[in-house]
Amino acid sequence: MLKHVGRHGDRKVAVVFRELPGEEHMCLVIYPDTMPTPFHDTIMKVIESPVGQQEHSLADALHRNLLPDGRVILEALHREGMLKKVATEQVIMTPTSTSSVKLDELNRLVREMESGEDAARRMKDIDESAGLVAPERKRSAEAEFKATRQPVPNTLQASPESALDDRALATSMLAQAKRMESEAKGMIAEAARMKKEAEHMHPGVIKTTATASADPAPRTRGRKKAVAADAVQ
Repeated sequence: MLKHVGRHGDRKVAVVFRELPGEEHMCLVIYPDTMPTPFHDTIMKVIESPVGQQEHSLADALHRNLLPDGRVILEALHREGMLKKVATEQVIMTPTSTSSVKLDELNRLVREMESGEDAARRMKDIDESAGLVAPERKRSAEAEFKATRQPVPNTLQASPESALDDRALATSMLAQAKRMESEAKGMIAEAARMKKEAEHMHPGVIKTTATASADPAPRTRGRKKAVAADAVQ
């Protein structure tokens, strides 16, 4: 099973944003098969990677990965005008070669699941009729989906020219930076907790370790001077 891929007419697409804020009937897609090789190969590797498959939105994975020339993939797609605005009802998601579901229907089911409505039964009906998810993997897949999904930033908009404007992209990058900053604070707090626990297990270990680290290295220059002086005498 492969997330984020589908078809728009007879063309293969990768869905970067499943829906747009204020325009839930529209999505942003790219056409990998028409892209230069560096774009195509790098993007497909991201999509097929564990990180890409765990992301609720492909945009998040593309924002965290780089092209061979060092550019952030999502920003490069925007700069090159490769992000296209398409109606969700025109996109057919194809997670496997034998299953498919319309993107607008998938979005509706996801919204119902997020709002706590009874979407599990409807998802099961689609699974059984279209093979979207193997029945034996249904429960684990739903649990994984809820645990790993990340919401699409509400500030990210598409311009009339079917590409993201600079302000929207910058706002998205700022939101990610704030998330990273929050994670860093959490790591610092965890480090402080571990230090406290270490001190509780062996009182004085922190002070002892710090003192050992602060000991100056042997003053070899002084010893060399003393040896030279003795030789003169």
